[in-house]
Amino acid sequence: MALFGGMRGKGGGKARPAAKPAAKPARSPARKLARKLAAKASPEEVVSLALEGASLSVVLRRNPRSRRLTLRLSRPGKPPVITAPPATRTADAVRFLERHRGWLEERLEARPDLVPFVDGALVPLRGIPHRIAHRPGKRGTVWMEVGPAGPAGLTGPDETGTPLICVAGDAAHLARRLTDRLKREAKADLSAAVARHAATLERRVARIAVRDTASRWGSCSTSGTLSFSWRLVLAPPDILDYVAAHEVAHLVEMNHSPRFWRVVARLCPDFETARDWLRREGATLHTYGRGAEWGGD
Repeated sequence: MALFGGMRGKGGGKARPAAKPAAKPARSPARKLARKLAAKASPEEVVSLALEGASLSVVLRRNPRSRRLTLRLSRPGKPPVITAPPATRTADAVRFLERHRGWLEERLEARPDLVPFVDGALVPLRGIPHRIAHRPGKRGTVWMEVGPAGPAGLTGPDETGTPLICVAGDAAHLARRLTDRLKREAKADLSAAVARHAATLERRVARIAVRDTASRWGSCSTSGTLSFSWRLVLAPPDILDYVAAHEVAHLVEMNHSPRFWRVVARLCPDFETARDWLRREGATLHTYGRGAEWGGD
């Protein structure tokens, strides 16, 4: 007997043939057009907005998960971003941008100025303003000096007593050399703070990484790797210490529950003050070492 022979119903008659599956409903013309536009549209492009006599570049980013148009400012030094559904036409995004021109102008006006790493610029280090001093004729890379304090003081770019960050070599390499030095300073400070807090909680840290993150000051992976923004070394030491305590606390509680905040308070009793400082002043830290590469023509 064949395993898949013909089936017979009751009384020996042949069984009714299986019903054909229902046909899928035809897509509406609007849905077809939307899919066609989504396939043709570039996921990311740059559009321009005339603003105060200049052309402002704005990134149009199409995202399959987006259901509406949104406009936001990213970190200083980066252009504004419009996030849109995949089928959004460029012309519609530009009209949306025009409608929100006033909002964008207000936010851009409130943004702190960018501070590129150049000779003479003031840059905070551990919360204390330092002046960058280019020393092309000196050997070495980057070092700190106490600024001049009157006629008997050290020579320097000014007479205010401001500490100096001296950078040797060609001017073309100044920004990179200074950034590398600040990253090393951040790594040293964060390593010390993390070690202290981890010892308090009797937890082991797998690795510490220092990056230039845009949306967060620190993170903790399930493997025990802690990552931080090097820009924390620009802030006062208690701010860096709070972020280190925050991420170490995640080794105990991988969440932001009340239990987590109790662990943070154990490590950093005044954490709310530091957290408020970051919310209020944190964006300023992203202005250092950046030029106006996102601006107009």
